[in-house]
Amino acid sequence: MSLKLYNTLSNKKEEFKPLESGKVKLYLCGPTVYDLLHIGNFRGAITFNLVRNWLELSGYDVTFVYNYTDVDDKIIKKANDEGVEPIVISEKYIAEFEKDFNRLGLKKHTHNPKVTEYMDEIIDYVATLIKNDKAYEIDGEVFYSIDNYADYGKLSNKNLDELNAGQRVEVDSRKRNPYDFVLWKPSKEGEPHWTSPWGEGRPGWHIECSAMIKAILGETIDIHGGGIDLIFPHHENEIAQGEGCNCTKYCNYWMHNEFINLKDEKMSKSLGNVITGRAFMDQYHPEILKYLMLSAHYRSNFNVTDEKIHQTISGLRRVYETLNVINTVVETFEKNESGKVEKKFSELLKQSDAKIKKSLDDDFGTGEVIATLFETVRAFNALNILKKKKDINSWTTANTFKEWILKYGEMMALFQEEPNDFLSSIDEIMLKEKGIDRDKVLELVKMREQSRIDKDWTKADEARDALHAMGIDFQDTDDGVKWNVKV
Repeated sequence: MSLKLYNTLSNKKEEFKPLESGKVKLYLCGPTVYDLLHIGNFRGAITFNLVRNWLELSGYDVTFVYNYTDVDDKIIKKANDEGVEPIVISEKYIAEFEKDFNRLGLKKHTHNPKVTEYMDEIIDYVATLIKNDKAYEIDGEVFYSIDNYADYGKLSNKNLDELNAGQRVEVDSRKRNPYDFVLWKPSKEGEPHWTSPWGEGRPGWHIECSAMIKAILGETIDIHGGGIDLIFPHHENEIAQGEGCNCTKYCNYWMHNEFINLKDEKMSKSLGNVITGRAFMDQYHPEILKYLMLSAHYRSNFNVTDEKIHQTISGLRRVYETLNVINTVVETFEKNESGKVEKKFSELLKQSDAKIKKSLDDDFGTGEVIATLFETVRAFNALNILKKKKDINSWTTANTFKEWILKYGEMMALFQEEPNDFLSSIDEIMLKEKGIDRDKVLELVKMREQSRIDKDWTKADEARDALHAMGIDFQDTDDGVKWNVKV
């Protein structure tokens, strides 16, 4: 099966055919850097990290561009509120975003252009649009003339009659059409500004992506990504600009990820239910945020609840406990050169490879991928390999599975943590959430271990009951009591 992806432009799945064989030009709209990003903003970053990684695993050479909008009304307002220059705000929050991005362990993009670094290209782009009769200048302000672009609305499926009937726009009597949008605007006193043929000013929002795409990737790209909130007007306007400037198709495939809700409500600052990615990662763990995002299809509306978070913690725990078993086998069992992967398990891995490929080639079905990964984890655990130290195939089976799961984990930016460290962090999260005293747990664990040594079964049972009452699961092993917090 060849790769198919849902193209917002056609509203259907299409077979992916790159502009140039073996190469992909991918652009994703990045953040406006005036504050920390909320968890919904990270859905695109996490999703398209996987998209890029799967394309590369499929043999493509991917050039991935993710921009920073570092000149914007919101940045200027925050700078004025704090009494600093706008560049202080933008540079601060680029650095803060990159801290969060690095915590997530996502692969670096090929390019991270800043709008302020491409001002010459933006000005040239606007000038070309004026030359092509797609834009006009009035009093130092340049507007795009949507009446001069016949295909306006083809991405969002909006027509001008619908817009006029159902949308509110800022009235500007200078515009030829109320929906003409700004390409360049005069700067106000104290605002950042650049010299242009139309006077001192700065770009409108939409022009930046079109200009950076042309400068870095060329006139036409393969895939353009972003959240569904960007379909109109931002991406609609990008198409009008790109095709109005270059007189050729702007982008072949448009991919848009859905919103996420927080506890059944759309995240909104006005509702006060926004949680930043950093706050979430501080409270939980970056691994949990990534797994949450990838557990649902990128085009599905996704609801983050306590129950969903706990399901994620439980799922991740199973994988990392299995990785712990694998590491024990690889580190303590003897490697036998004649060893092979256990036959049925080897067949399952091949079947799982095929399932994962089918899922990802069908518009990046990450939920099915995770389900397949858990099938293999269950099958591996059913082998009870820790009890088969003398089996010449045990080491090879465990090591092969480790390489297999880490390969797909790397693709999703998951399962790369040191297992014991991650499992400990999960316990810390749950201890804090449930208000359990760790010292009390350790005291009861020690009591359980010593009572068993002393064959004081009454006391051992007392410790057992107390641990269970606190919400602690445990297992008696030759190395002592192994415990974790019930999720």
